[in-house]
Amino acid sequence: MPWCVSSGGHNAGHTLVVGDKTYKLSLLPSGIVTGTLSIIGNGVVLDPWHLKSEVAKLEGQGVVINSENFAIADNCPLILPIHRDLDGLRETAAGSGKIGTTGRGIGPAYEDKVGRRAIRVCDLAHLDALDSQLDRLCAHHDALRAGFGQPPVDRAALLAELKEIAPFVLQFAEPVWKRLNTVKKAGARILFEGAQGVLLDVDHGTYPFVTSSNTVSGTAASGSGLGPSATGFVLGIVKAYTTRVGSGPFPTELEDATGQRLGERGHEFGTVTGRKRRCGWFDAVLVRQSCAISGVTGIALTKVDVLDGMETVKICTGYRLNGKVLDYFPSHAADQANVEPIYEEMEGWSGTTAGARSWADLPAQAVKYIQRVQELIQTPVALVSTSPEREDTILVRDPFAD
Repeated sequence: MPWCVSSGGHNAGHTLVVGDKTYKLSLLPSGIVTGTLSIIGNGVVLDPWHLKSEVAKLEGQGVVINSENFAIADNCPLILPIHRDLDGLRETAAGSGKIGTTGRGIGPAYEDKVGRRAIRVCDLAHLDALDSQLDRLCAHHDALRAGFGQPPVDRAALLAELKEIAPFVLQFAEPVWKRLNTVKKAGARILFEGAQGVLLDVDHGTYPFVTSSNTVSGTAASGSGLGPSATGFVLGIVKAYTTRVGSGPFPTELEDATGQRLGERGHEFGTVTGRKRRCGWFDAVLVRQSCAISGVTGIALTKVDVLDGMETVKICTGYRLNGKVLDYFPSHAADQANVEPIYEEMEGWSGTTAGARSWADLPAQAVKYIQRVQELIQTPVALVSTSPEREDTILVRDPFAD
């Protein structure tokens, strides 16, 4: 089963626990740790230096990575040191108005892609013919850097860095759309891995507190070269409560002892940034909207065990805004900041869900909570996760059974 990442960059992380080993990934698809054919699609912006360090780290954990089990789209744009520089300069200058980026250059890299001045993976094989592209790229960045009081781009240094990293990247480069279409025709299952949440989507998210790419499931088509017919079952990953890292609206945020408890029990710290995540009650409005926008077939409800022992639990079922009740999250930033959550309160459970692997192992109130979540988001629960262990999962519907 090939495993493909088709959008985003290394600004989001994934922690995998396999047996007694823990892997932390940002760029590499999760399937790489089991030797599954893993592909980075053209929709990703690739930091080749970070990739090299991530590959080295995994190889140090015994993971084999070579051109047989790993490929990078040759039309994938690169994140360069000048992108990281610009990201940091902008956030610093923005002060209290900063977006809350990870400072890794993702946004500026996507800007250059859309502005048709990006350097792509395939360009690494033609560095001696890069002058005209560097002219366009540096003309843009030199003007921006001057506005921040910074010197022009050091073209010679940039070119030297690219020449040094090129052999490492090019060993994995290929037209991945071709390989994906080949394995699809052969009947292989393909799993597309999203990097970030739906509400960080540049079109459908909490703009401007979003990432710089599309994160909805439809991006699997444009970000890989397989087309819209490629996607089948869309699995949405949803916690049993709601979290957010960084700036932006968060209607159900709990800045009290309950929020602190959720964060501590759920170990809510960003895999990439280490930043503490903001925590709140489950927001059924946001999840329902996310499922609709991304065409989710079923959800994986995770971290149910974090709610164990609470006397009551709450679910946000709607919002109040200027005297009106809304069943959706509005688009304007001011409205998003001013909505007030409408809560439905449910009895909690004193028993434990940790380690449950069947419905019979769950307390009755936990089952009621899960069923109510399912009703409110209008999307079935496909599986329930009750601990970080892979085996502690209740499979309700097998995505590959259809």
